[in-house]
Amino acid sequence: MRLNEIADNPGARKGRMRVGRGIGSGKGKTAGRGVKGQKSRTGVAIKGFEGGQMPLYRRIPKRGFRPPNQKTWQVVNLGTLQKAIDDKKLDAGKPIDAAAMVAAGLFKNAADGVRLLGKGELKAKIEIKVAGASASAVAAVEKAGGRIELPPKPAAEAAAG
Repeated sequence: MRLNEIADNPGARKGRMRVGRGIGSGKGKTAGRGVKGQKSRTGVAIKGFEGGQMPLYRRIPKRGFRPPNQKTWQVVNLGTLQKAIDDKKLDAGKPIDAAAMVAAGLFKNAADGVRLLGKGELKAKIEIKVAGASASAVAAVEKAGGRIELPPKPAAEAAAG
């Protein structure tokens, strides 16, 4: 069998009916829509109408909120970093930042920054610069003898926490 010999079984695909093309077609004149009324016309939106009753989409309560300017982080786990170091995609001797991770192929673009999470095990001593990190990730990097450089906290947040 070759690619140019592949074909559907006879009758597997049915051609679409061309409606409204004369009485000889069997679907001429009203084109199977019946006669008169709203449903015979174009642009009908009757499915959401419940005869004056409050429609379902308005009876269900609204929920949730998505902030319009929310930051999107690129998430990287410690295990992923260790694998990239083992595969010689990242150099543990040099500082690792978002650009190095993009070059290593961990992700395509850094979005609003990289957030380091503690899943997996880190054996290499690394110096890493990220926009955010979980407490477990910070602990694991420092346990391995490395260090994490995080951006400074805003004044209001530093005073509160």
